[in-house]
This record gives sequence, C-alpha cells and structure tokens, in this order.
Amino acid sequence: MSNKNFETEAIRTQVERTDFLEHSAPLYLTSSFLFEDAEDMRASFAEEKEKNIYSRFTNPNTSEFVDKICKMEGAEAGYSFATGMAAVFSTFAALLNSGDHIVSCRSVFGSTHALFTKFLPKWNIETSYFKVDETDKLESLIQPNTKVLYAETPTNPGVDILDLELLGKIAKKHNLILIIDNCFATPYLQQPIGFGADLVIHSATKLIDGQGRVLGGVTVGRADLIREIYLFARNTGPALSPFNAWVLSKSLETLAVRVDRHCENALKVAEFLEKHDKVEWVKYPFLKSHPKHEIAKKQMKAGGSIVAFEIKGGIAAGRKFLDAIKMCSLSANLGDTRTIVTHPASTTHSKLSEEDRNEVGISAGLVRVSVGLETVADVLNDLDQALNS
Repeated sequence: MSNKNFETEAIRTQVERTDFLEHSAPLYLTSSFLFEDAEDMRASFAEEKEKNIYSRFTNPNTSEFVDKICKMEGAEAGYSFATGMAAVFSTFAALLNSGDHIVSCRSVFGSTHALFTKFLPKWNIETSYFKVDETDKLESLIQPNTKVLYAETPTNPGVDILDLELLGKIAKKHNLILIIDNCFATPYLQQPIGFGADLVIHSATKLIDGQGRVLGGVTVGRADLIREIYLFARNTGPALSPFNAWVLSKSLETLAVRVDRHCENALKVAEFLEKHDKVEWVKYPFLKSHPKHEIAKKQMKAGGSIVAFEIKGGIAAGRKFLDAIKMCSLSANLGDTRTIVTHPASTTHSKLSEEDRNEVGISAGLVRVSVGLETVADVLNDLDQALNS
C-alpha cells in the first residue's frame, strides 16, 4: 500500500485526464492507438517507452483498474484478464514449463481443479494435493521440480482457512512461487503479499464487481513474474475489455463500504444458522466455532460474505431447501448485492463422486450462502422459512 488509505486509493487513482478535464475516468473504447511518427512507432514497439499500442496489450481503462488493485494489494505490477479463470490459467501457463510440478491445497475452485488434473497434465505439468487440515504434510509433497505452491483462502465452497504466514515461510524455504487466490476476501479484507505471497489472483467477477454485471480477472505481484504473464497474455489474447475494466474500476470505489455491509450481514446470518435446529453445523471465519478462527482474525479484517452450513437430511433436504427459497437467488455466482444460495452436491459439484466431494469438504447437505446487501432480517426470514419447509 502507498501512504494513502485504502478507500482513498480506490477513489483517487485515475488515468490522466484529457483536455476535457473530466471528473470521472472516461471510457476508452478503441482497439488501437495512434503514433506521432515512425520513430514514435518504432520506440513503442521496442518498449523503449510506455505507450498504449493495442487494447489486447494495454488500454487506459485496464491500466487504471490494475493500478488500483496493485496499490490495494501492495503489489509491484499486474495484468487484467477477461475472467478469473483466464487469470488462473494464464498465470500458470506463463510461469510453468513441461516437467514442472505444483503443490496445491485440494480445496480449490472446481475449474481450477480441472485445470490441474485434465489440462496441465497434457503439457507434462503435474499437481500434488494436500488437504486443507493437513498442512503439516505439505513439505513432504515438494519435489526437486516443484515450482509453485498454490492455495485459496477462504476456500470455495467450504470457507476453510489456510495460514498465509505458514505458506509464505514454506514457499521461501523451498524457493517456490507462492500464488494465492484472494477472491473471497478481496484486497480490502486480506493482503496475502504481506504474508509472503509472490502473486495474488482475483476473479473480479465476484465481490470486486459486486453487482453481477461483468466478468473479469486480475493477477498482481512481483514485477518479474508479471512480466512473463504479460508476455504470455499479449500473445494469447485473454485480455480484459476496456468497458469491463471501466466498470470494475468504478466498483472498486465502493468496495470497502460494500464489503463492510456484506461482512456485517454474513456474521448475523452465520449466528442465526448456528442456533437453528435444522442445521448440523455452520462455518464462517469470524465465528468462534470455526476451527481456524484465530488464524482468520490474524490475516483478515473481517469474515467475508460467504457462509457455509450443513442442512440436516442430506441431498434431498438440500433440494427441498432450494425449492422453498422465495427471495434469495438460486445462482452459481457469488459476491453479489443480492443474497445467493447454492447446494453444491446437487448442482455445481454434482458430477463429482461422493468420495471426491467429501475429500474437499462438500458434504451431501452443504449449502453455500453468498450474503448480500439486503436488510438482513429479510434474508434471515427467507432462510428460516425455507429451512422449516
């Protein structure tokens, strides 16, 4: 972070104003940019000067968005992408070679798991997993060809917590690139670079946008690593559109105030569910009952917007619960102004075997709630009537 406070950076970081002296950043909907003369064009392509050439490379709107995220995360540089998974794939594809090895927490987003198990092995890149509660076994998985240590915290959808300080120490000890998916926490609640992360990835589609409007992703961190990612993305084309970057940059201006309300509502939802007789257990980082509550408090400002709980009655009860929801949304997204409920075992993770689901903590009755910004009493009433149905 710079010497300005978080909210000030989010609001006051802006591209250079045009001659019109606009107060809000303009939208640069252009595919390419002009050069003054042949020498200007040569020097720009030779990267002897910083200049926008083509919006697949850079654009004032994407640059503003990335600059804000870098300041929020305490990162040296960054690059933005069309989606969060474009950011994940491009980061690994840029930094890894055939024969390299990844050590990752098993509790990762489903598409990231597919990348590790179905696609990267095509290029002779293998992944070894450790369970979220077995970090003591992590170092035994490290091989001479291990290059990356990867984790997301809090995890999706189980809202488990990994100790960032511990991961940072292990990565440094073994000279590994530590990459953290910080999507659930956002840079407002957690800055993994301060704990030793080399790179931080966000699906900006989620809380950074916060209103379910656009797709986007971003990777920020060490400048030398971002340089490799930039060169890969410049040639392969997963760039964020200027319009989406403009929307996301404006969204960052309200990130702090939105996430404060998300966290306030989510804690109330978690406390309510913990007392409900139709609920087996509840997992939320800032509940004292969370097994990693103290670690969460050490590395997070607040608990985030996601609550996971186990509904009594398994898959059948989970489906009945979804059918009984009246106000909250049934959607695969999260981090929206609107509260969203998902039953992973019958929807997003239904194609996994029961054994695979259990391995990542997705039990038959697990429900994930992305708590929105509505009046929390209305959210509680909807969840209560659905549980009692």
